Amino acid sequence: MMDSLSPEVFWTPVWLSVKIAASAGIIVIILGTLVGRFMANKRFKGKAVVETILMLPIVLPPTVIGFLLLMVFGKTSWLGGMIEWLFQQQVIFTWVAAVIAATVVAFPLMYHAAKVGFQGDIQAAEEAASIDGAGRWQTLWFVSIPLAKHALLSGAILAVARSLGEFGATFMFAGNIPGKTQTIPTAIYIALYAGDMKLAWLWVLMIIALSFVMLLLVRRNDA
Repeated sequence: MMDSLSPEVFWTPVWLSVKIAASAGIIVIILGTLVGRFMANKRFKGKAVVETILMLPIVLPPTVIGFLLLMVFGKTSWLGGMIEWLFQQQVIFTWVAAVIAATVVAFPLMYHAAKVGFQGDIQAAEEAASIDGAGRWQTLWFVSIPLAKHALLSGAILAVARSLGEFGATFMFAGNIPGKTQTIPTAIYIALYAGDMKLAWLWVLMIIALSFVMLLLVRRNDA
């Protein structure tokens, strides 16, 4: 029987959490930046409804998000059935499911930061670049993103931190499979339920330390 305090037992959920948070972070940074830039100065009918939907994961209980993901990607859904047919494997209770759950809950943080960062005086700089002959992607990469870099960096760090601490949606959608989908939050829950307080405390201290460092980076970036 493996020692519950062995390095392998302790570090496996830690590395898996970092891997999932990093993967979700990359997706969220790209999508959040693009959608935030699109929505920053757009005016169209129904914009308030669209933005409300984009920000909804912030206020929805994680269990509700997990339930909805199960409905969307489950065997009974057309999307879940198509994925299983294409890859001979369903999404739920996999590492990919954990990344999807983390992406959904973290997206609003990156989106909101990007939208705020791209508003204001940046529009004038973008128009000037366009007049000088810069294309849409050139303007985004060389003008918009550099001017909004502080807001984008803060949003990215907060999104990764949120991904790292995700529990409810991950637990429902990806499960708690050691070495496969067990992240630090789910590992803490299981350790506490099993009465292994030493291991639970070690994971608690680890995620507090990681979260502290990331929030400190946000504060330094905003200073």
